[in-house]
Amino acid sequence: MIYEFFPDQKKLKLKCDLAGECPIYIYWSKNSNRMLYSKSIKNLLKNDKITKPLKINYEGLNFLLQSSVVPPPKTIYNNIFILNMGDEAEVTTVDKKIEINFSHKFPFINTNRSKKDDIKPNENLILELIAKATLDRIDKSKPSFLFHSAGKDSNTIALSLAEAGWQDKITLITHKSKGKADESEISSQIAKKLGFRHMTLYQTEKFENQDKEAIKESFVNSNFPCVDSVSLAYPLYVNQLPELKNSNIIDGGGNDSYMTYLPKAYKLKCLALSRWTHNLSFMRQFLKSESLFTPVLRTPAEWCGMTGLSLYDTKKIIPNVVDVYDFWKHKSNLNKDLDLIDFNNSIQTTLRFSEISLRKVRIFADTINSNLILPFTNQHVAEYFANLPEKYLFDRKNLKNKLILRKMLKERIGLDSDAVGKMTFSHDTNIIVALNWKEITHEIEKCNLWNKQGIVDLINRLKKKMQSSSKYSNFSGVLIYRLYLISCWKNYCKYVVLKNYES
Repeated sequence: MIYEFFPDQKKLKLKCDLAGECPIYIYWSKNSNRMLYSKSIKNLLKNDKITKPLKINYEGLNFLLQSSVVPPPKTIYNNIFILNMGDEAEVTTVDKKIEINFSHKFPFINTNRSKKDDIKPNENLILELIAKATLDRIDKSKPSFLFHSAGKDSNTIALSLAEAGWQDKITLITHKSKGKADESEISSQIAKKLGFRHMTLYQTEKFENQDKEAIKESFVNSNFPCVDSVSLAYPLYVNQLPELKNSNIIDGGGNDSYMTYLPKAYKLKCLALSRWTHNLSFMRQFLKSESLFTPVLRTPAEWCGMTGLSLYDTKKIIPNVVDVYDFWKHKSNLNKDLDLIDFNNSIQTTLRFSEISLRKVRIFADTINSNLILPFTNQHVAEYFANLPEKYLFDRKNLKNKLILRKMLKERIGLDSDAVGKMTFSHDTNIIVALNWKEITHEIEKCNLWNKQGIVDLINRLKKKMQSSSKYSNFSGVLIYRLYLISCWKNYCKYVVLKNYES
């Protein structure tokens, strides 16, 4: 549903739900004095009152390049805004013109948790809440798939659905990664134990014609660009499992905010140290992206998952350059009174997780017309966990989180998360870049966002670093991959390439 605010209306307050289950998308045209809003970006962008092609917001592009994310409420488009977790907008009329005041307050500061000793987790209630959050969103006319792994989140959802008796209605699907990161065998064993069907999906490394077509179709329908390293895996899954189209897709993301994301100890030390080292910011304009000194100059906020091209390299490839340093410095100062764990969590989960990790899944579901279900972002689930005392959720000393989930899974299905260790959904971007170099450079070089000579020089330099034994060889490959993702989006997205929209 699309709503419109008119200049003669009274004040309006818009606020995203507690854990960002349904972000609010806003079209605000200052010149034509029009404001539309919706919980569906797909429906909003289709609206005839929004002129296509949409114009690129170069400030947003700078953030995407230098920080890997556009901080809400801004987006990659002029006049399009997002309200996600913790965001609010107050809409008023001033001199017959619509004005919007955006604000943000992170809702899950740990000092606000209950201190009552009599509050203890109710495991059965937790599973009931998660099952209800899932089943209330399911379209029973469609097939249903749960993206499953050896991790705590998807297995808690699987356990809740098993106890609700939904084994015969949902298929668990798992990505097969390389080497020790592979979770598919553990996932298969758990699926069998709980009584679910199970399928393994594989990484496509060398793009064949059908893969190129799937990638292009995905970018045509992508409502936003996203530089998550596993973005390309999703459209290629559809070639392996066409039933994903028009299905229910269940994903375990979205609970780090209220369960508290804990980085590794060395990152917390780097974050603390950066409160002083970032003051050497004048050097940022001279350093290449893969320089050993580039991380030293990050602001504290940037140590919370914000990485990308250096200012030096950004100047080489786009005309309208914005130094993102001032924004991240201000963001760091706004949160400086928080302890390091709350500081990191408040930025990491509202930006990197919400607008990169979850955004890629939202984009994927929209491109294949599927119904995305994120049980852990449900208001009731988030409220329950947010009120639990800290000791049931994470251990500051040992930097271990989701304690209640670890306990439940070990006791109920025999999954020892401590023994399994941290396994991630990995996608070998360097292999993809190396095996598809011609295709990748073709898309990057034909993209009209970039200065032609500057982008050619940059990707060739990064390729040499990628092929070396340097500490930043992998990161160099990731940067090429990100430039490819942004280029493909700009080359094909129907909201910015009118011929694709009309077709």
